[in-house]
Amino acid sequence: MPQSFRLPEILDIARSEGKVTVDNLAARFGVSVQTIRRDLSDLADAGRLERVHGGAVLPSGVSNIAYEERRSLNHAAKSAIARSCAALIPDGASVFLNIGTTTEAVAHELSGHRDLMVMTNNMNVAGLLAGHLDCDVIVTGGTLRRSDGGLTGDLAVQTVEQFRFDIAVIGCSAIDPSGDMLDFDLQEVQVSRAVIRQSRQVILAADHSKFDRSAPVRIAGLDQVDVFVTDRMPDAAFTAHCHDWKTEIHLTD
Repeated sequence: MPQSFRLPEILDIARSEGKVTVDNLAARFGVSVQTIRRDLSDLADAGRLERVHGGAVLPSGVSNIAYEERRSLNHAAKSAIARSCAALIPDGASVFLNIGTTTEAVAHELSGHRDLMVMTNNMNVAGLLAGHLDCDVIVTGGTLRRSDGGLTGDLAVQTVEQFRFDIAVIGCSAIDPSGDMLDFDLQEVQVSRAVIRQSRQVILAADHSKFDRSAPVRIAGLDQVDVFVTDRMPDAAFTAHCHDWKTEIHLTD
């Protein structure tokens, strides 16, 4: 298989799994590890991947991946996480869903719920729930971020502070090994912090790829999260920390 065919497939695997390894790719394509290393170097030079020991991961740093591309990342895992989150939300609850493609997936899964009140700073979530007649939808207001339909800023924070939610389902761009949830936009993070303060129960919805990424702004620690819903069990050290923090880990089927 020539490189022009390998590179798009390598990117597809990275988007699906969050990372790729030299050995697995060499076996998959029937080429030498040196060939795969050159492929990964070319993708890294183009800014499509970031080299790590033994392979490569999706790029991280001070800017996020484009929203439409994030929608396609780990789609099956996000859908499974969303179903698990929806199962934790009872009828009659007041819920906050923040900005993110995983919280959008949760909104999809709420169509069978009754007598909900959902507040969001995610215009995409509001649009998804607009046709759910048994769900009152409240939008925070704020400054519209056109790249992803997010609402941020002081007005969004002030609106959140007028409420007390039964459950908040939040996402993040990255999870640090220390247990910090991370994101890219301070204005967005300030809204998420307010949501955590105003919620009786906080659910973090994040797939395994968030452990392979980094972002510059701290939202909060997982000690402020009641339930962490994910698709793969974190490593033993991180799991032990969650036990100490009294953060339950719920794995998808």
